[in-house]
Amino acid sequence: MESGDVSAASAWLAPAKLNLMLRVVGRRADGYHELQTVFQFIDRCDRLWFDVCDDGRIRRLTAVEGVEESQDLTVRAARALQQVTGCRLGAAIRCEKNLPMGGGLGGGSSDAATTLVALNHLWGTGLDEDALSAIALPLGADVPVFVRGRAAWAEGVGERLDPVDLPEPWYLVLVPDCAVSTKAVFSHPELTRDSKLITLADFLSGDVVNDCLSVVRKDYPDVAAALEYLSPWHGRLTGTGACVFAVFDDEADAQGALAGLPGGMRGFVTKGQNRSALLRQLDVG
Repeated sequence: MESGDVSAASAWLAPAKLNLMLRVVGRRADGYHELQTVFQFIDRCDRLWFDVCDDGRIRRLTAVEGVEESQDLTVRAARALQQVTGCRLGAAIRCEKNLPMGGGLGGGSSDAATTLVALNHLWGTGLDEDALSAIALPLGADVPVFVRGRAAWAEGVGERLDPVDLPEPWYLVLVPDCAVSTKAVFSHPELTRDSKLITLADFLSGDVVNDCLSVVRKDYPDVAAALEYLSPWHGRLTGTGACVFAVFDDEADAQGALAGLPGGMRGFVTKGQNRSALLRQLDVG
């Protein structure tokens, strides 16, 4: 995978995503759910630094509350790249977290993808996008979309990706004070699992249902409150949550809605991107 001029000392960007819709259309024998969703990136990012070393060790320099080093997706991604390529180099990984855990913005998956892309460059392992995506998939169903870095229509468990060219509006994203467990949502007895298949044309015509919304809104009062605030702008849930968002054509309108947030609610205004900040950083594609 070719890359632009990103030095070892540079911060590598790990962008957030929004799921602009999410349909659960079936459940496989292995327990995974068949989905339809649309991914678009936003310009909010984690930042990662990688210090390459010769001893082959993978070390995490930034602790993540509740996540053991061996289970950290950046560590797992680095070790997976070592295993596939036979690379004998190691790395110390530092991460500046700007994306909330359990927020549905894909922070952990994006960190893993950026680790694969960055170390492929810094270690000189020379894998192309398809090969990196194959390593990415076992780390999480949405890790490949971050490796590829293009807005996409996704099916399967989220791994079958077709790039799409979407409007790039402004979003107001609210960050409720809770973390939503994806596993808990997908195992919830009330989750709809038999939505009918739709087409990209249906989505573009306004079919933006998220089948996880009713379950998350019922079980997480902070999410319900955020959705209530966004109701004049038809607020949506991203992924399994907890973050919710509304779409604006104009940045000033989004900032106005942000300024009206009641006390205790947090949010930010961000721009939709069909090419992720990481892809822009690499200057490819």
